Amino acid sequence: MSEQDERHPDDVQQHLREVQELLARHKVVEDLVHRQDMPRHELVENLVHKQHVAELQAKLDTLHPADIAYILEALPLQDRLFVWDLVKAERDGDILLEVSDAVRESLIETMDPHELKAAAETLDADELADLAPDLPPEVMLDVFQSLDSEEREQLRAAMSFPEDSVGALMDFDMVTVREDVTLEVVLRYLRRFDELPDHTDKLFVIDREDHLKGILTLESLLINDPEMVVGEVMHKENVISFEPEDEADDAAQAFERYDLVSAPVIDAEKRVIGRLTVADVVDYIREESEHEILSHAGLREEEDIFASVWDSVKNRWAWLAINLVTAFIASRVIGAFEGSIEKLVALAALMPIVAGIGGNSGNQTVTMIVRAIAMGQVEQSAMQRLMRKEMGVAVVNGLVWGGLLGILAWVLYGSASLGAVMTAAMTLNLLLAACAGVLIPMVRLRFGADPAMGGSVLITALTDSGGFFIFLGLATLFLL
Repeated sequence: MSEQDERHPDDVQQHLREVQELLARHKVVEDLVHRQDMPRHELVENLVHKQHVAELQAKLDTLHPADIAYILEALPLQDRLFVWDLVKAERDGDILLEVSDAVRESLIETMDPHELKAAAETLDADELADLAPDLPPEVMLDVFQSLDSEEREQLRAAMSFPEDSVGALMDFDMVTVREDVTLEVVLRYLRRFDELPDHTDKLFVIDREDHLKGILTLESLLINDPEMVVGEVMHKENVISFEPEDEADDAAQAFERYDLVSAPVIDAEKRVIGRLTVADVVDYIREESEHEILSHAGLREEEDIFASVWDSVKNRWAWLAINLVTAFIASRVIGAFEGSIEKLVALAALMPIVAGIGGNSGNQTVTMIVRAIAMGQVEQSAMQRLMRKEMGVAVVNGLVWGGLLGILAWVLYGSASLGAVMTAAMTLNLLLAACAGVLIPMVRLRFGADPAMGGSVLITALTDSGGFFIFLGLATLFLL
């Protein structure tokens, strides 16, 4: 079997390598041709260019929009724009939806208004709502005017809900049926579709006013007698549905808990206005996970790894500035105990251990608390209980690991008192880290801020300064 036959069709890494190889070969060959002095030089150069462009374009035409988006994100800006120009215009909209916000911005900047309008017009209303914030206002106005009345209403609805709500995630492409028709009629109705909406595992049963009456699963549709009426086989009880104002986090947990593939979205009068699918939920979970990781490191937004230096600096400077201030405070704490360090040099070697272990412990705590908040498992009323639990963990870890380090300090430096100070300082700093790990996300949550934002930076600042102060302070009191 050949290597080509063994390759998995969804191996996006392989696709990326192939595109990078084609780009590299294109640059090398064109550079060589450009340097050659030959008859009809421009004609030869043009033919070589067209050959490589055609080969690369043929490769791109075989790829899924999500794979192309991945490749664009992994290419430097110049190569990215070169590849983007080779993508067929009718695929622009789907690819713009798939790429990250930062990369999407770099692509949109290179597109003319008529290209953006053409790309936007290929999208459904719910997809257009996702892209709308990144499009120039004049382009959105043209696109809005080109929609029919139903699509305009759907777009208004999709854009009216907060970003983290079910309404912002729902789509309007669904299949509805009436409860008084037979399954045979439903089957004939479905055969009229060229294709069913993605992730269709159930049909929504409605009345003439679009009120939700129940759901008809495809399983029930296929295994029951075609002469039976929908109302006889549909599920009426325990139908899981959402309202557009519901939190997307709650919907994501429901999809995970009940293994849902799709679910109806209903308004206050129980009318079906859209549906939520597992694809929408997975995309939301991925975006939230990325946001949490970035926030934990103090980054305000997703960053294009090939962005300009200035764009990257703007994204990172705020928390770096805070970190600089906290590092300066830590240095002044050490400076206040310069005399103690001069008299007992061992303190300089041991104090980073106390601070480092405290920082790691604090980051473990804050990560657990932020995750629990994201899963909806923690309320403000649980703060005291969480504090007691984490302080108990800190005391045990402090006595065990602090005791071990104390013994090592005793062996290395021949001082039992230094070992005792080491154990006490470790325990106290772990208690400080536990308190901070609970309080930082919970207090930010209480004031409506992102619980994850800058957690690791603040924890490190507190455990560094606090660890140095506790260890050097105890050493000054009991050893000197």
